[in-house]
Amino acid sequence: MVPPERRRRATQRDIARHAGVSQATVSLVISGGAAGAQIAEPTRRAVLAAAEELGYAANVAARSLKGGRNRLLGLYTFESVFPTDQRDFYYPFLLGVEAETARQGYDLLLFCSGGGESGPSGAERSIYVGGANRLKIADGCVLLGRNVRREELSALVREDFPFVFVGRRELDDGELSYVAADYVSATAALVAELARLGHRRILYLRAREDSEPTRDREEGYRRGLAEAGIALDAALVRSLDDPAALTVDRVEGWIEGLGITALLVEPTEDNRLTEALATMAGTERIRFPADCSLALLGDPPSWTPELRNWTRFSLPRARMAGEAVRLLVELLDQETCEPLRLTVPCAFVPGDSIGPARTDTGPRRPEPGGRPGG
Repeated sequence: MVPPERRRRATQRDIARHAGVSQATVSLVISGGAAGAQIAEPTRRAVLAAAEELGYAANVAARSLKGGRNRLLGLYTFESVFPTDQRDFYYPFLLGVEAETARQGYDLLLFCSGGGESGPSGAERSIYVGGANRLKIADGCVLLGRNVRREELSALVREDFPFVFVGRRELDDGELSYVAADYVSATAALVAELARLGHRRILYLRAREDSEPTRDREEGYRRGLAEAGIALDAALVRSLDDPAALTVDRVEGWIEGLGITALLVEPTEDNRLTEALATMAGTERIRFPADCSLALLGDPPSWTPELRNWTRFSLPRARMAGEAVRLLVELLDQETCEPLRLTVPCAFVPGDSIGPARTDTGPRRPEPGGRPGG
């Protein structure tokens, strides 16, 4: 059987012949750049009609080189973030990006290739693979992820490439656009709630890494103490290299040795912290909140309703992502390269792990049967 003859792909020369115009005119119309404004509207419509009739597909990479818009927005992630199910921490971010991109009339392009072999997933991701900014095929890009390459963010700023980061990020040599969660106010509000319940010895367990979100949480902790008239005790700001080291013995040591009645914990990107908390709660040696109130400074990863409903604040992740897309389109439309920044409030989740402070200040004594008293 003789295979059917493959149809030749239409070119701009074909369009020019079909519309009765020059190939230069076709190029100006197809590129979508500012120079196309000089083409008369009837001619422009004729070119576009001919292109549609001939099934012409523009080369979006070539269009971007000519300075026109591709109506493509990129999503770049510094690590693998695609969820296995809807419980994943990143899932609402991806929904927010997709929904707002469609609402703005753009298509979405995902960038995820790696540039090395040292990353945790076998390939360290890089925007500048081979030295070139591979995001330029898109008009602009939303960036997402914890393991940020700040030197690449600086390079994007120097290039004036339009991008918005989901989360607050600062650079020593430039300013970038971002949409951030208001960790400061949310943390201060949790401290205020604990103070209202009579807590005066509140330990803040921070992440080891000195990232912007961690610094914001610590600022909120300090602000909340000051507004409640509680003096800051540096001994009550701690960190753990391994969240799994948050054991019953350690928390009991803080209760007995430091006199704490409440614990604020910065959640980790994996489940080690919540697993450690679940293990402690399962032993009944420490009862939350009877023996010690506990609140999380953010969402635990992969939380589901059957898990413990820890008191916490929740990030408006879908909204943050949608606002990042909106700011990106605004960046594309503005004449200057001034960065745009937006901070959105977090939501308080009452949960069931905080309560009034213990009134007895002495050591907790076991009740009959070996269970500590409240």
